Amino acid sequence: MADPLLQVVDLFCERDDRVLFDGLCFSVFPGEILQVEGQNGSGKTTLLRILSGLSRHYEGQILWRGEPVARQVDAFRRQLLYFGHQPGVKAILTAEENLRWYAALDPGIDLQQITPALDAVGLKGFEDIPCHMLSAGQNRRVNLARLYLSRAPLWILDEPFTAIDKKGVAAKEALLVEHAARGGTVMLTTHHELDLSRHVRRINLDELSGTKCA
Repeated sequence: MADPLLQVVDLFCERDDRVLFDGLCFSVFPGEILQVEGQNGSGKTTLLRILSGLSRHYEGQILWRGEPVARQVDAFRRQLLYFGHQPGVKAILTAEENLRWYAALDPGIDLQQITPALDAVGLKGFEDIPCHMLSAGQNRRVNLARLYLSRAPLWILDEPFTAIDKKGVAAKEALLVEHAARGGTVMLTTHHELDLSRHVRRINLDELSGTKCA
């Protein structure tokens, strides 16, 4: 078996005087799709934000390729794509300008792929419209288009299917499978019933919290 890409070791998090998880341990491997489950309020979004470096309110260790993330923050962020609840776009910019701004953070992204990426998420003809004039669902599609451009091996996606129609959902599911087949890793939360041609491993925060690390 390949070495873990990401490891969570004895993670503890408390919010509003309530312990979300304590002693949380798990590993994620290349080529894997991992769905994080748990009751509402169990800390699914909080966990993804911690793993993405957006929250430091925790104790324990997070390892990337066997080394603490804290020692390689910049390198880790370059290998990560995070998709959260918010649209993640600048309202004053057009859909295309938003993706060009994103591509500027990674010189390896092919700018010629921006138009096909917008086409793939159903935004053909909306490339030059400022995002503040687009609907909430369309703004979310702009953000989703990053998946078609990203070269990051680790995707952390929090409810990526929200406000997406059936055709869009099927396209995104296929994209997750393609990413994993190339050796990439996907971690996600979703209330959507996944219909993938690839195995999905599931971890439940309600069951894992308090377990001993191997």
